[in-house]
Amino acid sequence: MPFVVFEGLDASGKSTLINKVRDSLEGAQHSCVFLRDPGTTALGEKLRKIILSTEGEAPVPRAETLLYQAARVQMVEKNILPALQQNQWVLCDRFYSSTVAFQAFARGLNLDDIEHLNHFVASDCEPDLFVFLDISVDESQRRKENRASDLGVAQDRMEKEAISFQEKVREGYLYQARKHAQRWLVLDGTQPPETLVTSVLDEMKRRQWLG
Repeated sequence: MPFVVFEGLDASGKSTLINKVRDSLEGAQHSCVFLRDPGTTALGEKLRKIILSTEGEAPVPRAETLLYQAARVQMVEKNILPALQQNQWVLCDRFYSSTVAFQAFARGLNLDDIEHLNHFVASDCEPDLFVFLDISVDESQRRKENRASDLGVAQDRMEKEAISFQEKVREGYLYQARKHAQRWLVLDGTQPPETLVTSVLDEMKRRQWLG
């Protein structure tokens, strides 16, 4: 079964899109699991709190990377591989593509080292498709501020990073989309949710995953 990863800057609309895609797939009688990286497993959720907390000591870039990878490999072995073996679709909110964007491009860690770790963690379950919701950093900032004021949702440590950091994150995603174009679908994240869902489902049909 397909393993699909959804990526984008913070507040790009990933969660909304994933939920709508899942609803469409389940409506067509496909069994799906929805995961988030970091998180999902009990260990992963604990590590997520450590990574994203705005309180206490922040992990240095290499420690941050290893924390993400530890949470990820737990999810790979506990959730992703079993789901794929049971012929379930896997829809994941972020995966190792985020580590390339955030830790290699934005933090400045060695890209070869990051890719080596990514392969070590996910060598048995490479994603079949990455869906990237592309929005500008300005739009991401606007949405985060609106979310904070309208819903009272506080920004986490990564969301509070400087605009220059977020620009490098976006650059990292676009780099991956160019390098691995056959496995990436880049969508304009300012489009209406219904349009985005249709685009994702059309791509799945093009790949002959759906009738």
